[in-house]
Amino acid sequence: MYKLGVDLGGTKTEAILLDTNLKLIKRKRVPTPQNNYDAILNTIFTLSVDLLDGIEDYSIGICTPGAISKKTGLIKNSNTQCLIGKSLKEDLEKKFGKNISMENDANCFTIAESTIGSANGYDVVFGVIMGTGVGGGIVIDKKLHQGRTNIAGEWGHHTLHLNGNNCYCGKQGCVETYISGPSLEKRWKELTGKSQTMPEIVENTDDPNATKWKNEFLENFGIGLANVIDILDPDAIVLGGGLSNIDFLYTEGKNSVYHKVFSDLVDTPILKNKLGDSAGVFGAALL
Repeated sequence: MYKLGVDLGGTKTEAILLDTNLKLIKRKRVPTPQNNYDAILNTIFTLSVDLLDGIEDYSIGICTPGAISKKTGLIKNSNTQCLIGKSLKEDLEKKFGKNISMENDANCFTIAESTIGSANGYDVVFGVIMGTGVGGGIVIDKKLHQGRTNIAGEWGHHTLHLNGNNCYCGKQGCVETYISGPSLEKRWKELTGKSQTMPEIVENTDDPNATKWKNEFLENFGIGLANVIDILDPDAIVLGGGLSNIDFLYTEGKNSVYHKVFSDLVDTPILKNKLGDSAGVFGAALL
């Protein structure tokens, strides 16, 4: 059976086709329609049919922003807002005439990296997405652990600071409000008055506020992941998303995590991803 994977991103939709040996046969990217649910459905279907080119024996997995509510079956917590409250899985199954597997981007990332990426060979893997938001996924013995209510791995909404920054989820002090890209850029502007992107900030080491900004980042990163290790004790953590390209997270960041873990032995590998922004689409195909 061939494996078709589709990654529905905010700006691009990518599809790949793998053979039975997980070898890449075809791939294609197209722009994601903006604020148009029906157009998104049609884009996914048309793109998939183009890659399949008459193949009938295939499975299909979709990587989507947001998650499916186990209570309603509808999409929730999506930054592609036209998907919220929609029966995306059911609607696509009607178009394709077959069952579809669907998971959020963090889960697909973790599946891909633990199977064919940098965390291959580890039994319990915690996958981290740090970009526009902060998410996570858990894979145990190559199988996704979703949890009772499909929220396993959502460390981005652990409370990092009581009565802290406001979060869109309605709570205060969430991890995401401190170490996501937009949150870190906002904090930089508060300290310096400058509106700069994360790559610009990381390179701006001469600014007198750089040390304070970096130390806060490392402290919050350390607390957040130390909490994860204390609860899950994974064999490896793999970082993804735009912030995973920050080199000091694998040195000073790792040390900050290790100093906060409740153990006399801390050697959890913190790995950089191997598949880059294609992890989601490979993970979708592997669902």
